[in-house]
Amino acid sequence: MPVAKAKPVPRLLVLACSATKRPDPDRIPALARYDGPLWRTLRAADPEGRRARVAFLSALYGFRDAATPIADYDARLTQDLAERMIAGGVTTRWPRPPSPRRPDTCGMHAGAEIASMTGYGAEPFEDVALVGGRLYLDVMQAFVAGFVTMGCVRPDARITVINGPIGLMRRDLRHWLIEAASERGGRS
Repeated sequence: MPVAKAKPVPRLLVLACSATKRPDPDRIPALARYDGPLWRTLRAADPEGRRARVAFLSALYGFRDAATPIADYDARLTQDLAERMIAGGVTTRWPRPPSPRRPDTCGMHAGAEIASMTGYGAEPFEDVALVGGRLYLDVMQAFVAGFVTMGCVRPDARITVINGPIGLMRRDLRHWLIEAASERGGRS
């Protein structure tokens, strides 16, 4: 008997990267690499990854699926970089080429990443949570507007913004994740 394919989760969680990272020398999935309090809360509240698809926003890597293997790095999102990301929109690749004279063939653009996460718009997200500091949220909100235009986030999607003191952010993130099980009648 054929096994039924699980229906994709129509929820998207976008988390800011974390300064605290596992120092593994090889590339590992971002979900395992980032080890700050919000990422720990995510792993504790949704250990099997069933409550939301997860993406991250990084000063180095831009917008990516949290399953993407990444190296250990140290980069901070500055006002200038956030403005450049917003101006570049969902079609600018991150990381940027090491030199402006080099071809723009490195990295991935947010539009390609979100498209692959939604079956190229066949299953757009209905519920989105954006979690991070002000600069990260500015970029995330600009990207979500682009994702709506692309058809990868529904125009009527619920957008939840989580920001503030870390303890409240952890509580609100956990609540948003657990809410998914409650809406489906599941257990948290």
